Amino acid sequence: MFQKRQLRIIYLVILIIVLVLVYKSFTQHGPPAAEGDVEQTSGGNEAMLKPSAPVLVVVYYEALCPDSKNFVLHQLQPAFDRAPELMDIEFVPFGKASWTTKSDGSLEFDCQHGPIECEGNTIHACVVEAVREPRTRLAMVACMIQNNIMPRDIFYRCAKEHGVEIESIKKCFDSPHGAELLKVHGEATHALRPAVSFIPTVTLDGAQYVQKSILKDLFGNVCQVVAGRGPKPDVCK
Repeated sequence: MFQKRQLRIIYLVILIIVLVLVYKSFTQHGPPAAEGDVEQTSGGNEAMLKPSAPVLVVVYYEALCPDSKNFVLHQLQPAFDRAPELMDIEFVPFGKASWTTKSDGSLEFDCQHGPIECEGNTIHACVVEAVREPRTRLAMVACMIQNNIMPRDIFYRCAKEHGVEIESIKKCFDSPHGAELLKVHGEATHALRPAVSFIPTVTLDGAQYVQKSILKDLFGNVCQVVAGRGPKPDVCK
């Protein structure tokens, strides 16, 4: 009963976040156009944010997607290492998957790269729920996505490498809780507007902007969002 109550609270929080992000996507049109090919119309919400507030970077990805792997390893991780104070990162492992509810109430997923990816996505969902320290969470995702073809083995290796507690996460992905988490990520992915057409999709403060630019130069786009609120940070100059 207590676990079901916890799940309801988790669902409510994620639903609120999704609604806020969808609202922002309709009130924002892009980061400042002073640099690059990203278009910007400053929204009223952004004007109220402090210049020092980190940009919320939400990554919608898949465990076995080569483009997701490339973005995490060559854009997300280097950008965070360069200026961790500029961004808060959240992960949504689901991508172009779908699910059905079976007659016994259990969930069945169909993933773009097959059943192994579904298992990998579930393990990622459990990891990003359990590991909340930003640097360690990013390190775990980056470590696992390098070689997710054997999801459990790579999880154990990465968890040991980064000092992450194993048993509670294993309990998550071996139980219905892992499937419920994956469904929540699916609902968040399907709620995106415009709808997902490419994986990974990355939002900055809830807006999709020009995805090609973000996927090629995440750091530059984050700097443009921050600069749109006030003085450009020294790290961006």
